Amino acid sequence: MYHKIQKTIICITDYMTPRTSIQLEKIREAKRSLIMQSALEHFAKNGYYATTISHIAKHAGISKGLMYNYFPSKEALLKEIIYNYIQEIYQYFDINRDGYLTEEEFEYFIHQIYRTLKEKKSFFQLLFQMMMQSEVRLKLIELQKSIETLAARSDDSITALEKQIYKTLSDYFKRKKEKAGQEYDSDLELNIFIYTIKGFALTYVFNETEFDEEYFEKSVNKIIELYK
Repeated sequence: MYHKIQKTIICITDYMTPRTSIQLEKIREAKRSLIMQSALEHFAKNGYYATTISHIAKHAGISKGLMYNYFPSKEALLKEIIYNYIQEIYQYFDINRDGYLTEEEFEYFIHQIYRTLKEKKSFFQLLFQMMMQSEVRLKLIELQKSIETLAARSDDSITALEKQIYKTLSDYFKRKKEKAGQEYDSDLELNIFIYTIKGFALTYVFNETEFDEEYFEKSVNKIIELYK
């Protein structure tokens, strides 16, 4: 239903005249979003290698030729989907962008992660299904290696964003050692925190029954309490 509505809106908008540069950009972004959503659904349900550009174009309701005006390849589509996912997280992380994560910013970040999970549960189900495929993980490793040099020059790559998030989090946990004492292992604590976040997210997203709202909030607050 979502796709049908989105396609209808795009088709109606396409016939609007005259178009301003802002309108044209909105049309382009809407089509990019539709293509990426179609690709994600196919990658998740049918597999990355089994999915063709033709499948994605047909699902999105556009021609194969037009597809290539937006994305030159399946790899480019996969990279963009993952990049958007990281940006989704990064917009709530270290919001003043000073590279220093305060306890208040840490708490805000955790709350926003789980608010986003609740609001976009179906999207994350597809995303996690896709990322759990061995061929996708291998492809992501290849992509990551291929953009290492780009990451050194630009903040607009997957690797650069991942490194920034990880470094800021790492610094946050290292500062906690000053209060916790020398026996506190900041690297271990950071890794356990990441495992906890991933585990809770996967459990929530793939749980077939609805989480009790009060229990959900208590769980999120407990994670914050453990690692803040």
